[in-house]
Amino acid sequence: MTAARTLPDFENPPAVETLMGVHFAPIEKWQGPYFGLFWSRIKKDYPRVEIQPPIVTALTPEMALAQFQSRFELPMRCWFFNQDETRLIQVQNNMFLHNWRKVERTGKYLHYDELRPLFESEWEGFRGFLEGEGLGAPVVQLCEVTYVNHIDRGNGWETFGELSEVLPNWSPKTSGNYLPSPEFVGVNASYALKGVEGRLQITAQPAVRQTDAKETIQLTVTARCKPSSSSNEQIYRCLSEARERVVLGFTDFTSPKMHKIWGRKI
Repeated sequence: MTAARTLPDFENPPAVETLMGVHFAPIEKWQGPYFGLFWSRIKKDYPRVEIQPPIVTALTPEMALAQFQSRFELPMRCWFFNQDETRLIQVQNNMFLHNWRKVERTGKYLHYDELRPLFESEWEGFRGFLEGEGLGAPVVQLCEVTYVNHIDRGNGWETFGELSEVLPNWSPKTSGNYLPSPEFVGVNASYALKGVEGRLQITAQPAVRQTDAKETIQLTVTARCKPSSSSNEQIYRCLSEARERVVLGFTDFTSPKMHKIWGRKI
């Protein structure tokens, strides 16, 4: 985890949030009290909790349907925040995610090789909790790595007509030059991953950041792929493969102009 970085790397990356985690077959014995029991184990490090609606993610429609076939499924997800709210754990009966968030714009960016050991520790603690409560070992179906980036107006672009300066595969050109420069632009793309069973999804949406009311483009890059087994070794290998594709996909999807602004080192 401390080896020299060989993937594209930036001095000032636009990432404001990263997450890694696993999606597994629904745990049929999971009941509401288990959220509280798990929190009691981690409350010292994650003292605040929020209830959120569940999320559905799957590689195929069949996998998505299976998530709702258990009569024991609860329509809820819990967020557990650490003290400064730079990290959170998300749990539902078929998912475990660990997030890092850049709470302040001056906050230190944490690289993947700094975050992976944190995820491993929390994930192995959660697995131990499941087995200790007699809920069994999770059957992992997907591994996920997501990077959320903010590309602020005035930092390489001013209008959405200039979006091609940020995302070179988008063009403001129209067939008859009737339309003016767009007021807003949204992008949603999906790519099959090479070498693994999975997909890379990229979305770009206009947003206004709540902390400072700054207009920005929120560029979210997510890789989800299927591990060969539920062993930790295969999960961690799959996460590394997903992270590699997120970084390469982000770099390929954005422009050399922006790479220069972000201080590309590799």
